[in-house]
Amino acid sequence: MSNQKKLGFIGLGIMGAPMANHLVNAGYELFINTRSKVPEILAKTKAVQCPSPQAVAEQADIIFIMVPDTPDVERVLFGDKGVASGLSKGKVIVDMSSISPISTKEFAKKINALSCDYLDAPVSGGEVGAKNATLSIMVGGDEKVFETIKPILDLMGKNINLVGKNGDGQTAKVANQIIVALNIEAVAEALLFASKAGADPAKVRQALMGGFASSKILEVHGERMVKRTFDPGFRIELHQKDLNLALNSARVLGVSLPNTATAQELFNSCAAHGGKAWDHSAMVKALEKLANFEIGQESKI
Repeated sequence: MSNQKKLGFIGLGIMGAPMANHLVNAGYELFINTRSKVPEILAKTKAVQCPSPQAVAEQADIIFIMVPDTPDVERVLFGDKGVASGLSKGKVIVDMSSISPISTKEFAKKINALSCDYLDAPVSGGEVGAKNATLSIMVGGDEKVFETIKPILDLMGKNINLVGKNGDGQTAKVANQIIVALNIEAVAEALLFASKAGADPAKVRQALMGGFASSKILEVHGERMVKRTFDPGFRIELHQKDLNLALNSARVLGVSLPNTATAQELFNSCAAHGGKAWDHSAMVKALEKLANFEIGQESKI
């Protein structure tokens, strides 16, 4: 164990805390930093609390970052007492946040200029995946660095793929979020239609689970829609952020994403009704307002 790498983890929110805990439980020496109070799950472990991202970088060989958005990653890396100021040659940054692919490429160049390596490794699977170490992890960066880091990623996820160079991991995550949002919208429309037509939405969902329309979204979020359980999960405001990344990048690339834009407008409607912190399956509420009908309500048809 004496040659084992020391790890750092910055960002201990809903996702980061259980992810970091897996590393501690695997026996790694872990140095942590977060803007809020250290979660109880980690406070009672041997993880060493550090006063700044710089302090984490000074102690750790591999530094994982899990924060909400592009400006947060930039602050952690290059802000006052940021990671960059604590780095020395040969260290590795692994950003597991979901942020801009374009900004990621710039961050990687700056870190590489300090003789350190950079992987973007955003995740999919939500809080449940983080707790169960079953996250899908999409990685962009150098293949040799990826192979070195993969055994550690294996402690946090199950489906781990090197997509390509820096930024490609983030691009894959944005693509993932487009698919998820449009699937939520499709399931919401279908169950709302079925319910307004007078059918039992729970039984319709069960029937559809056996056919070509079956999906993880229909299974998990379809049940949320029927049972009206919209506690996150994955907050609408975070999915809004991800779709903003998609739409902004699409403008730069000259690509039209019409249905992604529609999904974002439905999320915007939810947010306008106080739903930024609802689970993203609550997109259905925006469609229900348009229909003046709620899934499970008694239809007069």
